[in-house]
Amino acid sequence: MNKKIILYLIVTTLLTSCISVSVNSETQTPVLPNFVTATLLPTKSGFVPATLTPSPEITLAPTLAVTAPPNCTNSAVLLRDVTIPDNTQLKAGETFTKIWEFQNNGTCPWIGYTLKFASGDQMFAPLSAPIADTAPKDIVQVSVDLTAPRANGTFTGYFTLNDASGNSIPIGIEKTFWVKIIVGGGTIVPTISGLVPTQSGSTIIGVGGNCSYSQNAGYVNQIASLINTERSNAGLSSLNVNSQLAAAAQSHAADMACNNMVSHTGTDGSSVYSRIAASGYSSSFVEEIIYGGGGPQAAVSWWMSDQIHRDAILNPNTTDMGVGYANFSNGSYGDYIAVDFGSQ
Repeated sequence: MNKKIILYLIVTTLLTSCISVSVNSETQTPVLPNFVTATLLPTKSGFVPATLTPSPEITLAPTLAVTAPPNCTNSAVLLRDVTIPDNTQLKAGETFTKIWEFQNNGTCPWIGYTLKFASGDQMFAPLSAPIADTAPKDIVQVSVDLTAPRANGTFTGYFTLNDASGNSIPIGIEKTFWVKIIVGGGTIVPTISGLVPTQSGSTIIGVGGNCSYSQNAGYVNQIASLINTERSNAGLSSLNVNSQLAAAAQSHAADMACNNMVSHTGTDGSSVYSRIAASGYSSSFVEEIIYGGGGPQAAVSWWMSDQIHRDAILNPNTTDMGVGYANFSNGSYGDYIAVDFGSQ
């Protein structure tokens, strides 16, 4: 009995030892962490991380790569003056950039369209400048770099929007848009002696040489009558025809005719203020409108269809006017008309 017990204990002890040795000698499997450090890129050959996969190249479509629909219409709306609102005061010779904002409210896309100088005071504007391509109903800003004249006064330059063929685009009921500035606060500067064109019969003598032009008293009276008719229709009083204003207007009309231009700035650098001052008219207010290319009715109709000219004709503060007319057969416009307004 005692032998059996001893044998059992020995066997039990050996079995326990075997199990114990077997467990301690077994290789442990390491426990992996439950995260991956993103900054440590795998080094396996040929592996490309997802974030480094090259993106496919994207080719942008050309701007407004469209065809104009058949029988599309051109129309624009002037939304605002972005810079240099009307009657901004500038220094003589100051450079500035005029910016207008338009909406294309027609059905034609504006592709290859341009801004063009039309008439008035050019102020070193280019004859043409490009306009950014603009889809129908889109808005675009149009700009031009200008230089203020060196003479004091009020200056106005007129421009048009033109399609790729050079045709002008209607802007509401208008044909033109403009920039209007005042140089030197509108102070009247006397004209330098000898530079104001003087008349002798039907010949004008002044800066730019001599040229023969014809006058027409009937046209002058008709223009004055048409202007007073428009004022009467608007409930305004008629203007008096003033001989001094008429002399200033006639001098400028002849200057434009003989120098083939339509501008408020004379070839001697004179302004409407300086010309009227030289005529002897003592004024508290002066303004001028000009026209080239047609007779009295065409001129007044065009003025009344253009807001800035219409405002000048229908200005309730004006009391006097003078009309000048000159026809020069060799000029680009033939007829050249100037009307000076004033109040004393």
